[in-house]
Amino acid sequence: MSRRIAVPAERLPAPGQRALFEITDYSLALFNVDGQLYAIDDSCPHQGASLCGGQLQGRVIQCCAHGLRFDLASGYLLNSTQLKVATYPVERVDEQAFIVIVPEESRP
Repeated sequence: MSRRIAVPAERLPAPGQRALFEITDYSLALFNVDGQLYAIDDSCPHQGASLCGGQLQGRVIQCCAHGLRFDLASGYLLNSTQLKVATYPVERVDEQAFIVIVPEESRP
């Protein structure tokens, strides 16, 4: 069963910005790329470095530790399907945004 995490309006990142959320068992980074919201695990799958503070270019985030670059939409390492960061859907209902946490066993 999935759960929806409400994003407080004051924490919703402006275009080109990001916000970090610590929620129970999750550390999530929420990015706003030209009005589109993307949520990912804040931990690089390579060695666990934070992705939230990385360089953002369009919808690509670069890990500060080793320079790996991930597509925020798919979670995959650029030009590869061998390494992936977990992504989470973001739903908008009127002016409210929700990060949807889908249990791993339910993910495609």
